[in-house]
Amino acid sequence: MISLYRPGRSWLHRLPAGPKLLVVMVLALAISLAPANPWVLASAVVVVAGCYLSAGMGVREIGLQVYRLRWLMLFILAAQIFFLPGLTVAANIVRVVTVILLANLVTLTTRTEAIIDAIERTLTPLRRIGVNPGRVALMLSLTITTIPVIAGFAAQIREAQRARGVPVAPLTFVVPLLIMALKHADDLADALTARGID
Repeated sequence: MISLYRPGRSWLHRLPAGPKLLVVMVLALAISLAPANPWVLASAVVVVAGCYLSAGMGVREIGLQVYRLRWLMLFILAAQIFFLPGLTVAANIVRVVTVILLANLVTLTTRTEAIIDAIERTLTPLRRIGVNPGRVALMLSLTITTIPVIAGFAAQIREAQRARGVPVAPLTFVVPLLIMALKHADDLADALTARGID
């Protein structure tokens, strides 16, 4: 299974997966529901940046993660700029980017196995109503770890197109991204099957 985990000794690395996921969920919800106020959103950005720095990631790593999301930001901008006020569009971009950065921070500081175990333990009481905690935990952890992977694919595609002089066009960008995402899904499915997970 693909994991973006980076070993470290920070307090975020030592924090158990359960409380970490809970805090990230609360922060993600708060950021998503935050009003389109520059000071509120700036505070959210500062909090997320502080989490990265306290995890030992550094300013360069923050910049790299944001840079990888540039095409997603451009897509959000293009899809909303003609229909919503500028402040609302900017707020939506900040919300999406900060939530993705939070999810990415979880994958950088937590082993995938720990994420799955924490989610599975939380969902165990739902087994009585027919919910399979193991499958749900696996699905959620795969979703969390796949977000930065897809963002990385998008960055690779655009860099390759720029090197070949290919102009920016939705079709020439989306099709390769879809192909890479589907191939990644196939590889992931093969890896899960090899481990006996249907």
